Amino acid sequence: MNWQNGHMKEDSMVKFSKRQVNGLEVLSGENNDIRFEMVPALGGKLTSVFNKKLQKEFLWHNRGLALAENSAGDDYDSNFWGGIDELLPNDIPEIVDGIDYPDHGELWTTRLEYTLADDHVSVFGQLPKSNLFYAKTVSLLEGSGIKLEYQIVNRAERRRHFLWKLHAALHIEPGDRLESPAIKARVVYPQSSRFGNQDEFNWPMIEGMDAALVPAKDNTMDFFYLYDLPESHMSLVSDEGNHRFTYRYDGAIFPYQWYFASYGQFRNHYTAILEPASAMPVSVNEAAALGQCSVLEPGEALHTVVTIHAGATNEINKRK
Repeated sequence: MNWQNGHMKEDSMVKFSKRQVNGLEVLSGENNDIRFEMVPALGGKLTSVFNKKLQKEFLWHNRGLALAENSAGDDYDSNFWGGIDELLPNDIPEIVDGIDYPDHGELWTTRLEYTLADDHVSVFGQLPKSNLFYAKTVSLLEGSGIKLEYQIVNRAERRRHFLWKLHAALHIEPGDRLESPAIKARVVYPQSSRFGNQDEFNWPMIEGMDAALVPAKDNTMDFFYLYDLPESHMSLVSDEGNHRFTYRYDGAIFPYQWYFASYGQFRNHYTAILEPASAMPVSVNEAAALGQCSVLEPGEALHTVVTIHAGATNEINKRK
């Protein structure tokens, strides 16, 4: 696909369409290199990022679950289908600003409206408890790139403190590695981690091991906060397979990274989840007390752009 001054040329092979899966509308966009799929009824979840030249699906899926809607208040872990969710306005169930928020927030169980155009798809809607308005427009970049344009507006009459977190569940193989510019890190839950160290450490070395390397499926788990980020990107890289999945974003919006990976310990899943995050730690109330979460005043809006590149390592390196 060819681009000039940010606009697509007429000879580009781009197609946007929709279809039905299990009674759900699935929106898709594709060019010669990549295809994505998104479900408005699942909070705008991306269900597929497929590189056509590599014949590789980058997103991990829970084969034990069918793609289906969930209800507000459902438990997230037992309904964890995979793909790319986004957590808004919280992670753990918590009362924030006087509002009792459900597990993993409101967005993943909110049915969004959508529009489908020749060169993009958009999903949008208002979260019922927080009264945050959420909109996402997805389009294609040159080669293996996907552009996500966001708007979040506080339509409540009071200030809102919140977490907004991207949540890409990816296929992994032993020897894959997380690439992060983080300088510092902490283990989130030492009692369930393969590392018991509760102190801040210099990423990625902990207890004499390189925590960025993916081990074999050995019934363990990792969960880290990554911070002190001089650059704003996060990647999962396979040297053996010569491919990578990369998030690029505005570090002022997402100043932290969370990294969760199950090597069999969490419900026998083998996946790594890349999570650029607007807050740290997991509790929004604790993050708010530290001045480490998103805040919007009544009527205030947040606008930002995130890009995904999912393709061959050499191709993506050239686009840095």
